[in-house]
Amino acid sequence: MNLIALPAFTDNYIWMLHDGASAIVVDPGEAAPVLRALDERSLKLAAIVVTHHHGDHVGGVDELRSRLPDGQGPVWGPAGENIPQPFVRLYDGDAIDLFGTRFEVIDVPGHTAGHIAYFGSPTGTAPILFCGDTLFSGGCGRLFEGTAAQMHASLARLAALPGDTRVCCAHEYTLSNLKFARAVEPANTALLDYEAQCKVLRERGLATLPSTVAREREVNPFLRAGVPAVRASALGHGASGGDAVSVFAALRQWKNDFR
Repeated sequence: MNLIALPAFTDNYIWMLHDGASAIVVDPGEAAPVLRALDERSLKLAAIVVTHHHGDHVGGVDELRSRLPDGQGPVWGPAGENIPQPFVRLYDGDAIDLFGTRFEVIDVPGHTAGHIAYFGSPTGTAPILFCGDTLFSGGCGRLFEGTAAQMHASLARLAALPGDTRVCCAHEYTLSNLKFARAVEPANTALLDYEAQCKVLRERGLATLPSTVAREREVNPFLRAGVPAVRASALGHGASGGDAVSVFAALRQWKNDFR
């Protein structure tokens, strides 16, 4: 099974899994990159997977339907969100089969109210997490519809996945996120090393993704609310207390205003 990040818009990635004959795409915000990749590789589109309802994740769904089996589906998405119809509604704990691998559905509200993620462990390779806009490398999504407590709990679920899990998020925000992370935790040597590696990748025109869960535990301040240095920084930027949710909320607000 091959995993490919298809650039879309200015900083999105549409993730594609393919076996050399058929392909599945995750969060196709626009159709053109998918159609080009399918045609270049002579692949048939087998299914579409969606994490949440935002237009830069679902905008290409309808245009791609004609490439799906019977011109219709399957299109899988979160049960509680307004995904282009028809689609198969998924709930926490459900599972879908992608090329013989079981992908578990995980509720991760916060960025949107019904956001879901997909976690699978293909035989012979590292696990894969499709997390949309919940977890980014070095960061997390804005709280458009959910609360800080919800997002903190969602990230905790993802952080508990195996360390070698490949984190396939939907935006190339890594360098801007790591700039903020340095402001939060300037003495974190793992963070400084990772930032240097990512700068080299971007200078070469390469993606910084996928990251790994283990890496994010080391460098992502939104997964490190219990670390004393992160807590101290959050308290210095308006955290209402030292508990993890208060620290997370202060970090998220600080990041919203960070330049």
